[in-house]
Amino acid sequence: MPDAASNNPSQFIAIEIVYAKPDEQVLLTLKVPQGTTVEAALELSGFLVRYPEITQQPLKVGIFGIVCSLDYVLTAGDRLEIYRPLRHDPKDARRQRALNQK
Repeated sequence: MPDAASNNPSQFIAIEIVYAKPDEQVLLTLKVPQGTTVEAALELSGFLVRYPEITQQPLKVGIFGIVCSLDYVLTAGDRLEIYRPLRHDPKDARRQRALNQK
């Protein structure tokens, strides 16, 4: 028989997971059990299956713009952001723009 606590809605928290590609932005609101890690939330969300390119490079994630590890335990209201690698180094791009203005 399942544990009554596992079906208790107060044992779940609402989080958001966001991922942005150049041509698509995805925001998913998800209810996960309290104590869920970033890694487990990504598995539950289906993002890793839907967007296999996420796992083709070292996975970098954050909560509200602050980088965190995959074992970070989520809290209610967290926005988990999946980061893509930068195509251009911002410093190099700034230098190039400065040279082009001369």
